[in-house]
Amino acid sequence: MARLPRLTVPGYPHHVIQRGNNRQPIVGSDQDRETLLDLVAENALKHHVALHAYVLMDNHVHLLLTPKTGGGVPQMMQAVGRRYVRYFNDLHHRSGTLWEGRYKSTVIQPEQYLLACMAYMDLNPVRAGMVAQPQDFAWSSHRHYIGLAQDRRLTPHALYWGLGNTPFAREAAYAEMVRAGLSGSQEARITGSALHGWALGDAAFVAELQKRTDRRVSEGRPGRPVSRSISPG
Repeated sequence: MARLPRLTVPGYPHHVIQRGNNRQPIVGSDQDRETLLDLVAENALKHHVALHAYVLMDNHVHLLLTPKTGGGVPQMMQAVGRRYVRYFNDLHHRSGTLWEGRYKSTVIQPEQYLLACMAYMDLNPVRAGMVAQPQDFAWSSHRHYIGLAQDRRLTPHALYWGLGNTPFAREAAYAEMVRAGLSGSQEARITGSALHGWALGDAAFVAELQKRTDRRVSEGRPGRPVSRSISPG
């Protein structure tokens, strides 16, 4: 079965995952982590993509991004991938590929899933048994959003600003949301949508998105869709 082209929809958040080849580490030191995150931020700015959230694990990275153009996310990820692999291979005296093929990406309905996706990312190190609490992990955006750090790489989404009228209120509300955690079904939907490229949202959102593209946006029986156009990644 031919793989689906990635779908990029300007103005909507996208959950992106990039893994190391054969699940090998993509970082070996804090210098590597800072370099990779700086490249993400630099190229997000260059390609007009807002970086809302991230979590950098040892062998993969999650990003929450909103592009202004259809080409923004693919161009950004291509630039990050090439430059980081050159840096990593030169520093660690290695050659060859670092990434497990193409990055994974899904379009998200913000009102339903953006904050949940942020919490999902924050809780990834907890699920992996690396830390007891998400604030104990240094390589995610969680500490920024609960007021324990300042990360200039980030552009908070309007839905985060809507959590409260003051920084303290927003930070407290977001911290409580993450402490409450996600249901198993929420985790499964967020994971499955990102890995398979299905749109993440309610039925109306998915149906409206499908009207704008030839590319299937949800799991279902294959068939020839009505021809329409949108910018795939």
